[in-house]
Amino acid sequence: MLMADVIGKVTLSRCHESLVGARWLVAVPLSKEGLKGKKSLRGEPFVVFDELGANADTLIAVSEGAEAAAAFHPDTKPIDAYNAAILDRVTIED
Repeated sequence: MLMADVIGKVTLSRCHESLVGARWLVAVPLSKEGLKGKKSLRGEPFVVFDELGANADTLIAVSEGAEAAAAFHPDTKPIDAYNAAILDRVTIED
């Protein structure tokens, strides 16, 4: 699981029937330094499946790969990244 900052949303004209009712977000993965606010130390943007209602400039916890799809077992969803949580606050201790 990783933490990411939502920077936008994706608009689809059509989607897989199992994905109706949710949104797709564009997020940037954050390293420890990125969580401290250093925007130059962010990763490459990626797309995240969201059923929780995250908005732009929201910190989220993202599950990737097989773990992202496992949250919907026994149903099958063709996703690779899933918004598992909206984070209110992150505390970093050195």
